[in-house]
Amino acid sequence: MKQWNKIFKRNGRVFLKPQEDILKIVKLFKKKGVKRILDLGCGSGRHIVYLVKHGFEVYGIDIAPRGLQITKDWLKKEKLRANLKIGNVYKKLPYKNNSFDALISTQTLHHNRIGNIRKLIKEIERILKPKGLIFITVSKKGSIKDIPKEKLWKIKFIAPRTFVPLSHNEKGLIHYWFNKKLLRKEFKNFKIYDIWVESKEGHYCLLGELKNKTKIWKI
Repeated sequence: MKQWNKIFKRNGRVFLKPQEDILKIVKLFKKKGVKRILDLGCGSGRHIVYLVKHGFEVYGIDIAPRGLQITKDWLKKEKLRANLKIGNVYKKLPYKNNSFDALISTQTLHHNRIGNIRKLIKEIERILKPKGLIFITVSKKGSIKDIPKEKLWKIKFIAPRTFVPLSHNEKGLIHYWFNKKLLRKEFKNFKIYDIWVESKEGHYCLLGELKNKTKIWKI
């Protein structure tokens, strides 16, 4: 929490524009009859504001009070409303079962060890309605030769595919590197529509639909 607060205090909104694919995601959500959406790790509000403007009932959760305050101020300025909560997304989410038609999470889910990420995915399954939709972006291992020297991070591995940067804005924040095979494995309870790589940021994007929940929760 302290690290993200520092980032938002230093940089303000951090991200000003919505993720590059969000327009087609919104079109799909409307086609599928989505009404209520959760932005998991909503940060300083770029998608909260965007989704409210497109007519959705929007909820957001983030661990950084400063990020949420920026979001509230932005909403107030635009005369918009959303439901915001402070919370650690890697603990039990403060929402009832079957609460949401859809969930988005950009550049958030990969910030932990894989065991905690798996617990979060189970929570996502719990709070989504049957056939609920997800749009998730996560960290992808890049090719060093394609990264400008000034953007290279010094990193320390703490587990397989898991590291913390030792420099730059995200110093000390845990990162887990996914690939397509791992995404399909961890989101096995979802029908995967597509997995692709962003053209600008280079993260993996996953679009999917929750499968039959009676099968998921069968003991």
